[in-house]
Order: sequence, then C-alpha cells, then structure tokens
Amino acid sequence: QTFFVDDMMQEHFRLDGIVTLVDAKHIEQHLDDEKAEGAENEAVEQVAFADRMLLNKTDLVSESDLTRIEARLKSINSFAPIHRCCQSKVSVDTVLNIRGFDLQRTLEMDPE
Repeated sequence: QTFFVDDMMQEHFRLDGIVTLVDAKHIEQHLDDEKAEGAENEAVEQVAFADRMLLNKTDLVSESDLTRIEARLKSINSFAPIHRCCQSKVSVDTVLNIRGFDLQRTLEMDPE
C-alpha cells in the first residue's frame, strides 16, 4: 500500500511485480493448513497474488509431484508463469523488469 499512498514513492519507484518463491517439498501442506475463521491462509494468498512463481527445491520431489503441484498452483493463479528451480537459481531476467504488477487486477481479486 505504501507504493500507492506516498507520492514520492510513486515518483521514484514502481512495483514491478510480485515474485513468490514456492517450496516444492512443503507447499501442499501449507496450502492445506486449516486457519481459524476470519484468518487467511498466507500460502494461498501469496500464490494468488503472484505475478511470477519460482517453484524451488524441485530436486527434492518427483516429476509426478511437480506436475500435481503445478496444476494446484495454476488452479489458484492461472495468470502467473511458474519457473522450476533448485536452490533458487534463476536468471535475473526471470525476476527483474517483468512489468507484471497490475493494480486493477489486484483490486478485482481483493478490493481491500
């Protein structure tokens, strides 16, 4: 919210995109976490609002697990591309200057 309230921030910076690092080994248990009424599941929220997802630790799970996880992530957020990686190794071009953030799309998902 700071980016949209502070005029100086808007003048000098832009929110390029939201990059979410997803732990392939543990994401399903986090997506399945039961939360108290009124509480949000942070893992689901982070996937839902991502402009790009880095599916990390792909060396620790099987190909069939990765396929299932990717399908599940896409069911939460079909917009964001998913990039597989190990030890968070990705090209800088994958995470910088992606111009992925769209305030209107975000507000449509969650007006608050």
